[in-house]
Amino acid sequence: MANTQPIATILNQQKIVLLDGALATELETHGCVLNDALWSARVLLENPELIYQVHYDYFKAGADVATTASYQATVAGFINRGMTEKEAIDLIKQTVILAKQARDDFWQVNESQRPKPFVAASIGPYGAFLADGSEYVGNYGVSDEQLVDFHRQRMQVLVEAGADMFAFETIPSFQEARVLSELVKEFPTMTAWLSFSIKNATEISDGTSLTKCAMAFEANEQISAIGVNCAPTTSVTQAIQVLHGVTQKPIIVYPNSGETYHPETKTWDGCETGESFDQLSVEWVRAGAKIIGGCCRTTPQDILALANKWRN
Repeated sequence: MANTQPIATILNQQKIVLLDGALATELETHGCVLNDALWSARVLLENPELIYQVHYDYFKAGADVATTASYQATVAGFINRGMTEKEAIDLIKQTVILAKQARDDFWQVNESQRPKPFVAASIGPYGAFLADGSEYVGNYGVSDEQLVDFHRQRMQVLVEAGADMFAFETIPSFQEARVLSELVKEFPTMTAWLSFSIKNATEISDGTSLTKCAMAFEANEQISAIGVNCAPTTSVTQAIQVLHGVTQKPIIVYPNSGETYHPETKTWDGCETGESFDQLSVEWVRAGAKIIGGCCRTTPQDILALANKWRN
């Protein structure tokens, strides 16, 4: 049986929930080529043991959470690669199985040292499936029904595989967030965090204010945390302050390393932020964040620094 309130469980035992860091860009450091519409989901096909290893490395560094490799893993995407529906479903389930195995293997030798980590099933936005950069804009031009049809099956598969909760992440669209917030009600044993991509510190990618987003989902008890990810570190403190002013939910932040992603070429440039995540996290916690980790281009070393700051 999945832990239906994993975030609350850990916050009852420690001040901060520590997320993992980047999966896809960490896989690249292991030699994986991810310039592909499937992104990290491609590794499920070619080298799944590396996904296990990255999850394990983050647990070892101090993460309380493994976020599954299902961000861009969809039935439609795998069928486009020539798979049957059953093969696609089995592969999506594998994202949870790999994360749970890494967690259980880690926990077997670290059980008494800290709260038991949990597995969050990543639900990336519709735009991630399109792989055309629209996940950073959010104006898809599709109906609510199309979004429901796109997300429902994957959510069902991830629940069946035994995920502890959902991670609705890098959501650029208020419409899509609203759809996901309603869809989670079809899975009454599950909770979810809801994390937006942003165009600046006060607006999500489609231009909706963060204030409106936080207020809109405040009454949904299955949304157990709200925040931002895949954002520059320079926007994080103000975004937390905006959210903290209007929500009682724990605030979650997991920004990028500081470099800039170009979706049209699927490349990065620029430099990492001059301050380390453990230094920046002091300001984030002071502003009201309760759940902290890293997104693109962050590493187990970043999570280790956070663990040394907040757990020791």
